[in-house]
Amino acid sequence: MKKVFYAIMLSLVVVSGLVFANREIKNGTTENPSTKPLSAAERKAGLKKWEASPDGILYKKWEASAAGKKVYAAEAKIRKHLNDYTNMEGVVTSLSLPPGSRLGFGVMVRINDDDYIVKFEPEKSQLGQLHSLKVNDKIMVKSHSVSHAPKYSYPIVSCEYLERDGKVIFKRAPRKGGC
Repeated sequence: MKKVFYAIMLSLVVVSGLVFANREIKNGTTENPSTKPLSAAERKAGLKKWEASPDGILYKKWEASAAGKKVYAAEAKIRKHLNDYTNMEGVVTSLSLPPGSRLGFGVMVRINDDDYIVKFEPEKSQLGQLHSLKVNDKIMVKSHSVSHAPKYSYPIVSCEYLERDGKVIFKRAPRKGGC
């Protein structure tokens, strides 16, 4: 009786091991291999395809419109500050973003006589200081990037550093796990 019991237990252990080993092999092979970057010709072909799509056509119309040109002109005014990562002096004009925006937390700021959306990616500990901002506060903003979208009539500045009255209000935390 003991020999039969041990034989059954041994066979269960072997079968379980095979099932788990097979499962690991299947899971291991389903990982996506890293894709190599697209060549210049592939990127150009992809861009042409997108420009021919309805979204691409609308975007091109927006770029040629007065609103698109205004956004690009405002971006050009701050390009040197972005490239050099230097302070841009601004005044908070609104504590809320335009209706329907999906940018997260941000404020409207006037820099060099143009309005910008300044968006933040704050951690919970930084929210209290950001909520202390008031309309007409003079601030110093540093950023490396600006973006735009046809949905918004303003360039979107991704804030990395914000200072008010010589005190740091916001400093973007570095991303965890790499880039």
